[in-house]
Amino acid sequence: MAETTGVRPTTLEANAVEHVENVVLGGGEAGKYIAWELAKEGRPVVVIERALVGGSCPNIACLPSKNVIRSAKVAAFVSNAAAYGIHAGDVRVDMERVRHRKREMVDGLIAIHRKKFAVPNLEFLLGEGRVVAPKTVEVRLAANGTRTFVAQRLFLNLGTHATIPNVPGLAGAAPLTHVEALELGRLPSHLIVLGGGYVGVEFAQAFRRLGSKVSVLESGAQLVGREDPDVAAAVRKIFEEDGIDVVLGAQTEAVEGRSGERVLLRVKTPEGGRTLEASDLLVAAGRTPNTRGIGLEAAGVELDARGFVKVNDRLEATVPGVWAMGECAGSPQFTHVAFDDFRVVRDNLASKQRSTQGRLVPYCAFIDPELARVGLDETTAKQQGLEVRIASIPMASVLRARAIGETRGFMKMILAAKSDQILGFTMLGAEAGEVLAVVQTAMLAGFPYTGLRDAILTHPTMAEGLNVLLANVV
Repeated sequence: MAETTGVRPTTLEANAVEHVENVVLGGGEAGKYIAWELAKEGRPVVVIERALVGGSCPNIACLPSKNVIRSAKVAAFVSNAAAYGIHAGDVRVDMERVRHRKREMVDGLIAIHRKKFAVPNLEFLLGEGRVVAPKTVEVRLAANGTRTFVAQRLFLNLGTHATIPNVPGLAGAAPLTHVEALELGRLPSHLIVLGGGYVGVEFAQAFRRLGSKVSVLESGAQLVGREDPDVAAAVRKIFEEDGIDVVLGAQTEAVEGRSGERVLLRVKTPEGGRTLEASDLLVAAGRTPNTRGIGLEAAGVELDARGFVKVNDRLEATVPGVWAMGECAGSPQFTHVAFDDFRVVRDNLASKQRSTQGRLVPYCAFIDPELARVGLDETTAKQQGLEVRIASIPMASVLRARAIGETRGFMKMILAAKSDQILGFTMLGAEAGEVLAVVQTAMLAGFPYTGLRDAILTHPTMAEGLNVLLANVV
C-alpha cells in the first residue's frame, strides 16, 4: 500500500478530485517544516514526496556524506598515529562496515521523520507528483493508483539532482553521483572526480583517505572556484600533500567504458591532451532543478532560463497561492538556507514581514581542514570597488592548532577601510565551521571587529585565533 500518515483530506465523492487547503510537493527541508507548522496550526496539509522520507539531507546528501567523511577522518588519524606517539599497525578499511554505519544513521533519521509526519491534520504520501492544472496535483502513488488534489495553497519544494554534462560517452558510462558514491560497499582502486567544487573536493579527499587513488578534473583555473585564489591554492596544496592528483583547466572530451569496471577519459588540458584510466568515475559538476516535465509551465508557474522557479523575495511564484522554496527556487544550495526559506514563507503567511533579501549566508565545505566562509571574500570586495583592509594569519599562529597538530590553512577577515565593520571572513582550518559562527554572530549584531579583538576568548580554542588575527589591524 502507499505510505500515508495523518488524516485524509475531504473529498467531493468517491474517487473524485480531493480538495485540501494545503499541498506540499516535495518533502525536503523547507517542505517538511512548512507542513509540520501548518499541521500544528490545525490547517490540513498533504505532503507528496517522491522517494525520500525527510528529504535528501538525511538520506543521500549532507548527513550521510559527513558520516562517511568522519570514517575517512578516522582512517587518516590511524594512518598518522605514529606522529602522535601511537603505534597502531596497518590500517584496513572495511567499506561494507563504513556503509553499514552510514545506513544505521540514516535509518534512525528516517524513523524520526516518520514519527514527525504521523500527526493530526497531515497526510504524507510517497509518489510522483505532477501539476495538471493551477494548484492541482496528480499523484502516482508508489504502491500503484493515483490521487488528484486541488489545493488552496501549493508549496513547491522540488529540490535538484546532479547534473551530468553533455560529454560524449559520459552518461553511458553510468558514472557515480554523490548518491551512488555513498552506497559503495567497496573501495574504488582509482576514482576520477569530475568537478572541483565543494561536493567534488569533499568526496575526493574522503576516498583518498579511505584508500583509493584519486584524480580531480576541474575545468576552471582553480579548485573551489568561488573562493579567493589564495584559498584555492592552499586547498590544492593540501590535496597534493594528501596524494590527490589535481588537473586544472581540464576539458573532458570523451568517456569510454563503464564506471565500476574500467573508464577512459580523454581530456584536453593547458599542457596538452591526456588520457586517464580509472576504475570509477564520480560526477560533481553542479545541480539541475527538478522542475522540468512536471507541468509547472502549463499551470502558469514560470521558470527562469536555468529551470528554477521564478519567485519574489517572499518566495511567491508567478501564480497566486503558490510558493517555491529551497534549491528549486534558486536559493543557495544549502540545507540551512532551505530552512530559512521555510521561515520566510511561514512568517509571510502570518502577515509578518520577512524577505530573502540581504541574508547573511554562511557555509562550510567539510574537507580536512574545513573551509568556511561568511560574507564577502577579497575578490568580490575588489570587484565591487570597496576599500577594504585585509587581516590574515596562518593557522600555525593559533595555539590550539599547534596543540592538536592541525596547522594547515589560515584565517582571513575582510574589513571596511574607513570603519570597523566586518565585511567577510574565510577560514581554512580545523573547526572552521564553529569559528565561523562566532564571526557571523558579530556581523549580524553589527559588532565592530574591535569587539572580537578585545573579547576574552577561551584558551586554547580555535576561536581564540580571532584575537591573534585582529590584534595588528591598522
